[in-house]
Order: sequence, then structure tokens, then C-alpha cells
Amino acid sequence: MGAAHTIVPEVLDALKDVSYPADRDRLLTAAREAGAPDEVVRALRGIPAEAYGGREEVARAVRATPDSGPGHDTTQRAPQARHRGRPGVAQHLREEPKTPIHEEFDR
Repeated sequence: MGAAHTIVPEVLDALKDVSYPADRDRLLTAAREAGAPDEVVRALRGIPAEAYGGREEVARAVRATPDSGPGHDTTQRAPQARHRGRPGVAQHLREEPKTPIHEEFDR
């Protein structure tokens, strides 16, 4: 079972006072106001930005998010995609196109 599955009860507990429908921003605000742990806030940041009709919909969205861990944080995905990187691959092992300067050095 992944981290997203084990955090669902904590997410739902942090959102016990929310009235639905509620969008992701409202859920994040409610979790912060309830003093939710950072893992709960991260899990809610990872769900789609849409309106949720109830706790069951939120639980399904949290379960569908990828497990957290090195390289799986949503704040790290965009830079990795821009740099053609994959989580867990060292920069010096990534294939990068050669620049004209590198091509000149290879001659």
C-alpha cells in the first residue's frame, strides 16, 4: 500500500468540518485551519483543482495521486520534465544534447 492510501484517513479527519461542494483551494484552507500535518496538505495539493461533492470524492482523488517520495513531489515534476530528467537519475547520467561548444571540443 502506498503513502497516498495510508494518508486518506488523516486527510478526511482534517476535512471533517468542511461543507461540500468544495474546491481544492477550500479544502487546503480547511486543512491548514484544522492544523493538518504537512503530509495532508501535500496530498491535497496533489489532487485535481475541481469541485468535490463529498468526502468520498476527496478520498478517491487522494488515493489516485502518486506516492510521495524523492522526485514525486508536484513541485519537482515540472523542473524534471523541462530538463528531461527522471526521478532518481543523477544529473551527470542524464542524456543532454551537445551544445556547439561541446561539439567543438569533441573534434
